[in-house]
Amino acid sequence: MHASPTLTKNLQAVLVDLIDLHLQGKQAHWNILGINFRDLHLQLDEIVDAAREFADDTAERMRALYAVPDGRSSTVAATSRLDRFPEGEITTRDAVDQVALRLYQATGTIRDVHDQVDEEDPTTADLLHGFIGRLEQLAWMVSAENRAPSTSAQPSAGHVEAGAML
Repeated sequence: MHASPTLTKNLQAVLVDLIDLHLQGKQAHWNILGINFRDLHLQLDEIVDAAREFADDTAERMRALYAVPDGRSSTVAATSRLDRFPEGEITTRDAVDQVALRLYQATGTIRDVHDQVDEEDPTTADLLHGFIGRLEQLAWMVSAENRAPSTSAQPSAGHVEAGAML
């Protein structure tokens, strides 16, 4: 099978976002400061490894379909859909929010192209399914650093307070 121009364009969009996610994850990894530094530092390596692996899988799938991937830095900078990462040092709290956003942006790109990819090549769509599942899991895990329960624990109407039993 040879990829159509549409399939090539869609996989190229996924590729550049994954490369950019990898690079931005390293930028955060090198420049975070603050509470839970070590845990986040290690967690960012996990995110970077996944993004790098998925970018390689995408490029190799493109080659298997006789499409030519373009991972040059100028191409990534010009075409990535991810927001630019802030320059300089960043607190762990801000880094968590920035990285989670980019994880969701990368999965957004994959979701945007998925149906067209699936129409032409269900095998490649299966690959994208795996990326979505893992990237959303990583986004949930990293964003949990800054999240609080959405509601406070309130006793139910039928709950008897311990003091009321005396």
